[in-house]
Amino acid sequence: MKVTALYTYPVKSLAGIALESADLIRTGLRFDRQWMLVEPDGTFMTQRLHPQMALVQPSIHDGTLTLSTFGMEDLIVDTPAPEPENRLQTAVWGDIVNGVIHEGPTNEWLSDAIGANCKLVSFPDDEIRSCDPACSSEGDHTHFADGYPILLTSQESLDDLNARLQEPIGMDRFRPNIVVSGCQPFEEDSWRNLEINEVGLRFAKHCGRCSVPTVNPATGMLEGPEPIRTLSGYRQREDGEIYFGVNLIPETTGTLHIGDRLRILN
Repeated sequence: MKVTALYTYPVKSLAGIALESADLIRTGLRFDRQWMLVEPDGTFMTQRLHPQMALVQPSIHDGTLTLSTFGMEDLIVDTPAPEPENRLQTAVWGDIVNGVIHEGPTNEWLSDAIGANCKLVSFPDDEIRSCDPACSSEGDHTHFADGYPILLTSQESLDDLNARLQEPIGMDRFRPNIVVSGCQPFEEDSWRNLEINEVGLRFAKHCGRCSVPTVNPATGMLEGPEPIRTLSGYRQREDGEIYFGVNLIPETTGTLHIGDRLRILN
């Protein structure tokens, strides 16, 4: 088994960046979900309600975030002042985080790009957001991800799903960080400890899917009910969740590359 794709998503729910290699730190892949869009009152925004967010493409050069979208000049995002008065209390699925607010021109550009009034916040250097203690250990933490540092999927699981769909879809619908191949469909459900390029990863929980996979990343439009309808026919569990992929927590840090061997330890 080996790694076939790596993705980071610097701004939560905007487009992802495909990578040849990626530094894995304790919060996930470097820069992953380090920024997030919020409504004026601090409510975090995702493609669930704003599918057009998929059309904004981030890139990072020397640590600086740049945003691009159709019909607009690229935006080089400012570095916000970290003072306490420049912070806005927000929450990610009940976890309170005090995000650092970016300047007005950045927010005006983003509001025009997605057609909704919003602000960009970044995760403060002095903030720690712990993972759910029911599925993690003391010291496990992440940034603005839904709950855990890493999402892993397998190509075989997608192939199994596509064999059941009238129109095949790409893995980008599921927004993974790590894609692997060389296993059986959904074999990743059973992995508890694994290693990639001597970097250890530990299972946290199976990933319950929402409506985001029904958004076409190429058009920024909801095209449901697929693939959720088909997945619900054979991947829905007793708790009502529809699973695709697994959430992982890094136990060590290092660099991952496409082509790295995947070893299952448990």
